Amino acid sequence: MRRVFTYAVVFGLFCAAVLAARVKVSGAPLGGVDGNAAAIDENAALQSDRTFAQAIAKGDAITVGKLLDAAFTWTDSSGMTLTRAQVLAKIPAPAIIDESGTQITQRNYGQLESVQIRKGRDNTLRIWVKRPPGWRLLVYQETRLLDAAPAAAAGTGKTCENPCKTMPYTPKDTKEQEVLKSFMALQTATVLHDSATWGKYVADEFAAANSNSNQVLDKPGRMADLERSKMAGYSPMPVVSMRLYEFGDAFVLVSRHQPERGKPVHITRLWIKRGGRWQEAASYQTRIEADGSKP
Repeated sequence: MRRVFTYAVVFGLFCAAVLAARVKVSGAPLGGVDGNAAAIDENAALQSDRTFAQAIAKGDAITVGKLLDAAFTWTDSSGMTLTRAQVLAKIPAPAIIDESGTQITQRNYGQLESVQIRKGRDNTLRIWVKRPPGWRLLVYQETRLLDAAPAAAAGTGKTCENPCKTMPYTPKDTKEQEVLKSFMALQTATVLHDSATWGKYVADEFAAANSNSNQVLDKPGRMADLERSKMAGYSPMPVVSMRLYEFGDAFVLVSRHQPERGKPVHITRLWIKRGGRWQEAASYQTRIEADGSKP
């Protein structure tokens, strides 16, 4: 009996350690039969993510190819963006090869699963989307933080035409129009340092990793920075190009920006509809160190 008790204690400590390393949160509460089905569906997405991470570490192009979406892109920590074909031709080395001991946050938004990995200054975003054949990886993006606070943030300056009022993108339908309207309202609030308005367009689980900053910001931290008029590397930048992907009540915005000062930036944003309002749930911004990056 004593031996059984000892095994139970050891197993309990092991489970606690695993939970401490991986944070799994659903974007909406689950319940009933539908909740069980959603949980099973999300588990399938997370299994695909684990398989992908193992295959990438081994350089297994065959397994990786089965998991990538047709529109998949890989953006490394230097801002170089590769297509699906380029990745499968030569599997890139990830910034975080061994994910044991990392901080992993997993969030489900129906047809979309977000996986964020942090280890030191390196941050990785993986966005999985549900297709008819199953879960496929749409976005892989790395962002390496600065080792010290930036002297000044690259941005639009005192005025903001693009992306606060206009952008070089025409919405395809009403839904896209609503998302972009919220996006521009968020950018305007950032320029005005209006934290109250900014907070209306940001989800509580918001996380922003930026290679022009030395820290990953959450919603309270970002609002505090706005109130202190500290941009900390986060400032609206003119949009050069943008692509939108819709998955039910979730949108993925992939864009390229050119600040007034500094190098261009590749940004992936996750927007979700909650409480009748579109909100930004994640923002990964990677500085493009060399020209020639293209999906």
